[in-house]
Amino acid sequence: MSRPDGVSPRARVRRLPERAHYDRETIHAILDAALICHVGISREDGPLVVPTLFGRIDDTIYLHGSVASGNLRTMRTGAEVCVTATIVDGLVLARSLFNSSMNYRSAVVFGRTRQVTDPEERDRALRAISDHILPGRWEDARQPNRTEDLQTAIVAVDIDEASAKIRNWGVGDEPEDLALGVWAGVVPLRLVAGEPEPDPGLPPGTEVPGYLDGWLS
Repeated sequence: MSRPDGVSPRARVRRLPERAHYDRETIHAILDAALICHVGISREDGPLVVPTLFGRIDDTIYLHGSVASGNLRTMRTGAEVCVTATIVDGLVLARSLFNSSMNYRSAVVFGRTRQVTDPEERDRALRAISDHILPGRWEDARQPNRTEDLQTAIVAVDIDEASAKIRNWGVGDEPEDLALGVWAGVVPLRLVAGEPEPDPGLPPGTEVPGYLDGWLS
């Protein structure tokens, strides 16, 4: 993974470089906070960006899907990819439209894909993806059976290098705009879970699992 003193041109943040971060902890934290990522790949029929669920273990990102997926078929043979994740934390409303912005955390990761065939790594990968979405669900729900496992392709992206970009402050207006009388400030945004909606087929008295508490709080 890139270091501040050795960032390649493809990973270097050029626009507003003071917002850039290249340390492993920041990049991992952004990936872990994002529910989905977007994977950019080049296929024979042209470039494509795919939104997908994922999981992370150390410096490896895991993706999964149907063995019939054309995108995964490309990645299973080994492909250079760009994986991005973004979290929007707030709307920054300046007195001018030009200076209005968003508070955000984003990560851009570069690496080469490889097919995961080792049974133990496949199990760890699927668990990482499940726990990324909802920690605790892997142990509670039925895990994949042999037929489902054969229908599932798993690829790993071993992170070669990465960068993060963060904006987390307030309004930056021009001095001459301060007297305009236009409201300015930040509107915080966050993902909030609604009240769980039980499946009609649940037996009476089935309780909501405790591991949902983190989502509901």
